[in-house]
Amino acid sequence: MFDPTVFENLKVAFENQLYDLDNLAARIRITNRIDRLEMSVLSREFALQFTLAEQTEVTAEIRLEATLNDLAAEILEMSGETPGCALLLRFYLQIGNDVCAQCRQIEDIVRRIWQPDLPPVQTLSFVYDQDPAVYTDTIELKFNRKINEDQMGDITNLIDHVLQTLAELNSFTLNR
Repeated sequence: MFDPTVFENLKVAFENQLYDLDNLAARIRITNRIDRLEMSVLSREFALQFTLAEQTEVTAEIRLEATLNDLAAEILEMSGETPGCALLLRFYLQIGNDVCAQCRQIEDIVRRIWQPDLPPVQTLSFVYDQDPAVYTDTIELKFNRKINEDQMGDITNLIDHVLQTLAELNSFTLNR
């Protein structure tokens, strides 16, 4: 009989809650889904991207990743290893003009909501020769440990924080 991995169980838990917020509650709109088995390194990757239903300027992404080592430790029941996978959050929005000031404000918003152990990383990109320059800001939050089924009860709270971040970053984009 098939015994699902930690990765599969967490993936289904995130899917259930996020699709309910999209289909039943109509609070979000899922805009992209990634469910990948990377054959070259035998890793798994799952991500859902979404916006708030009424505020679409900012996109959130919840991403789970499991490496070959993570999957092997679990499947082979390796002693001393705790099965789990990496959780990564990303937020995407457009900024312009005073990039440094806007990035500081965005970092303040993210730090206030998440109080992260690891600092958020912002990566800016733009289309060359576009005038005026519009930058895509990718804000990435990593966590300093892997997650497993023990954190299943925290998923609702995590999604609430993501929704709060989306709302505040959308307000930021409208008020600049």
